[in-house]
Amino acid sequence: MDLSRTLAGAGAALLATALLANPVSAAPGGIPASTTPRNNLVSAARGATPLSGAPGDNPSTRDFGNGPERNEIAALGNSAVDSAALGASSASTLFAEEPASAWTVTRRKGYPRQHDLPVWPVNPEDRSIKLGLVPYHLIAPRLNALQAASDRVSAEIVGHSAGGRDLYLVTVTAPESAAEAARQDRWRELIEEDPAAAKRDRALKTGYKTPVWINANIHGNEWEGTDGALRVIERLATATDTATRDLLERSRVYVTVTNNPDGRIAGTRANGAGFDINRDHATSSQPESRAVRDVVIATQPFVMLDEHGYTDTTLIEPATPPHGQNYEYDLYIKHALPNALSMEKAIQRLGHPETTRADIPFRDYAPGDWDDWPPIFTPMYATYQGAVGHTVEIPLQVNNSAYDDLPVEELQRRSRINTDVAAATIEATLTYADTNRATLLADQIELFRRGWAGEPSRVIPDGFVDGFGPEDRYATTFPRAYVIPAGSPAAARLVNHLIANDVRVTAARTAFRAGGRHYGKGTYIVDMHQPKRGLANVLLEAGRDISGLVPQMYDISGWSHGLLWGATVDSSLRSLPRVLVTKVTKAAATGSVDAPRGRDLSLSLRDGNDVRAVNELLTRGVKLRRTDAATVVVPAEARPEAVALATSLGVRFTAAPGRARGDAIEQPVIAAAVSADELFALKEMGFTVRPVSTAILNAGFDLSTVDSLIVSSGLSYPDLTATARAAVDAYLARGGGVLTRGATGANFNAAAEVLPVTATAGRADANGVVTVTNEGRIVGSGSPAHSFIYSPLWFTGEGVTVEQRYGPAPLVAGHWLPTDEGTDGSAQAAGRPAVVSGTTAGGGHAVLFGTEPLFRAHPKGLYAEYARALFWTAG
Repeated sequence: MDLSRTLAGAGAALLATALLANPVSAAPGGIPASTTPRNNLVSAARGATPLSGAPGDNPSTRDFGNGPERNEIAALGNSAVDSAALGASSASTLFAEEPASAWTVTRRKGYPRQHDLPVWPVNPEDRSIKLGLVPYHLIAPRLNALQAASDRVSAEIVGHSAGGRDLYLVTVTAPESAAEAARQDRWRELIEEDPAAAKRDRALKTGYKTPVWINANIHGNEWEGTDGALRVIERLATATDTATRDLLERSRVYVTVTNNPDGRIAGTRANGAGFDINRDHATSSQPESRAVRDVVIATQPFVMLDEHGYTDTTLIEPATPPHGQNYEYDLYIKHALPNALSMEKAIQRLGHPETTRADIPFRDYAPGDWDDWPPIFTPMYATYQGAVGHTVEIPLQVNNSAYDDLPVEELQRRSRINTDVAAATIEATLTYADTNRATLLADQIELFRRGWAGEPSRVIPDGFVDGFGPEDRYATTFPRAYVIPAGSPAAARLVNHLIANDVRVTAARTAFRAGGRHYGKGTYIVDMHQPKRGLANVLLEAGRDISGLVPQMYDISGWSHGLLWGATVDSSLRSLPRVLVTKVTKAAATGSVDAPRGRDLSLSLRDGNDVRAVNELLTRGVKLRRTDAATVVVPAEARPEAVALATSLGVRFTAAPGRARGDAIEQPVIAAAVSADELFALKEMGFTVRPVSTAILNAGFDLSTVDSLIVSSGLSYPDLTATARAAVDAYLARGGGVLTRGATGANFNAAAEVLPVTATAGRADANGVVTVTNEGRIVGSGSPAHSFIYSPLWFTGEGVTVEQRYGPAPLVAGHWLPTDEGTDGSAQAAGRPAVVSGTTAGGGHAVLFGTEPLFRAHPKGLYAEYARALFWTAG
């Protein structure tokens, strides 16, 4: 066993003590990207903060997730996609998630399935050109030429980016008749639907083509995976040797050539909507992640690679602990480790001084230093879909500061080496998959068999593979079923999301009782005896507090659709409800107008769809009143509009109390210095937003007509010019509303003297699902009992209303350690105010969030509480 892993696993507490001598900063200024080698364990990153009690240094060897961007970079809504396109994309996700795949491999056609791809206009501003790489506008011509030259190549469009650009899938395989392709489709379905029959099918064992999926360029400014993949496609398409012909007779190679064309062109990590697609796979908020979701479900690969960069030394997963507790990890690691070793040998054979070795985190890194815990990353998500997934990080940096500072000749030299590495890892994986096709097939069959059988998680012995020890052992107890009462937009949204991810859902044909509770007809049931039970559970379970198991985590450690998406999700640990059921292919509409004609209507703001309905009515000129923060009255004459919204959004209007009064609501004018995910969520809820930042305010942005100013990213009061500060002060003096989130918002509150409170920051890498107690009438009114944190804050001070407090033992799932001094951990946050509201000196309303209600468009059940706060501050 590798010594670093032995020490890290057996001595985690000692390692944590050493690391926590340099705890992570909550600085709004962010943490600079570390170039420290990952196996040096401690980053040199630094960051000061004006927040009270904030820790100092970063304990992880990498920047924590995408934390700095959330404080530093204000979304402007026009980076690579205009606001109209962003709004249209947003509305289609939260409110009308379609369970059916947009693309499927199952067609009544053989191979090749060739398409004349539309050619995009030449774009001399494409950032890949400087590196000597293939610009986006030349990819379609190149694929069209390959299709013309080779009957092994099929290219098609499987979706579109946030900016509307084509997403290409290339399939490389030997020609197949329609009958043969249909037989392959039947076998693929049999593997998942009836693994016992698949295991017995001798023809399947000898004739099923090995599926391998390569995903390239998911981070737009990590370019060379696309170029390496194109090189491999071209070789497979044109090679005349017997070995290549035989490989393609036995295999199908699927390649998503660039998963992020917006970012490829712009030279940005994120897509055109500002999202990191490789953080979106549990949520599927972005069209790029939905496209590859459909590809992995339809192709059901044995092995997949996600090509990334840059880590100085090539990095190839498998990852460190904590390992996702819902994996069939024995079936994964038995292939992931030897395949990683084969890729390492392949890059060594390139002969470059920069490719003499690879970092394999499972072998080389300490626990928590490069983990595979959350299902947000493409390879981790693909593992739940039946693949052996690897992230590959090519070595030599050509993005960010290097792109601007290095000579073109050096950049192109690095890009050539990176392209060599990407191509070598792909070629090695194709060889591994072909050589081990029998065991890969048997193990995918076994994974689905365990799901159908409902078997317990396997206990994997020490030494199962070289280096496997107690620190690698993670497992869960699968419940027998999940029960989701129908009748709300949140339930329909969640069920459609599960179905879209190939999780089986049924609906009860009659009322029934389970676990001492009564459930009505139509209640949704997720029978956990199903092939992808790991994916179902990782989405629905509460999760786990892993703070004591590893000293640090890279990205989110807790998430839960069951607790954070707004639906009621009950688990039945031992028994399946005894009721006749029907398979659900799409959740039924839930909306209604339950009031006599001629009666005013009432709408409670409990869900993002309710908020969207209010904004739609305001846009149509309907005069609305608010009787309290959570209740909106719709006049009787707007009944036709209410009926339409009940149908489209699934919201429920009830009869308003007689003579119900309230304050008139107008369409709020919102100026927002927010992160990209928050802007996206605001648009999902139908708000019209004017993006601002420090620079925009300094340029003379007019605040005179603004009702509410949101501050959470990219706005520093001290960095405003005297004129801009005077404009902000005047805005506050006239009673303008303020809503803040996170360190940037808390610092704005302190500097501009909005509310008389002090913010205390937990460790910046603290994150996950927490319990909250709801007290206030604005945010706290009817909100869920759980929230989400990411670099959490809490508040102290007088003269404000506590809307929410952290629970007595806050952390349900995630990672939240105290500093080395024993401060600012979850125990210190217990019972502290997490969200406060109050009246400013100018008579305006303000709400400060220490939680993350819009984080990456994920915790959809928290949208309404944020929207209620926004309406109140704008009122």
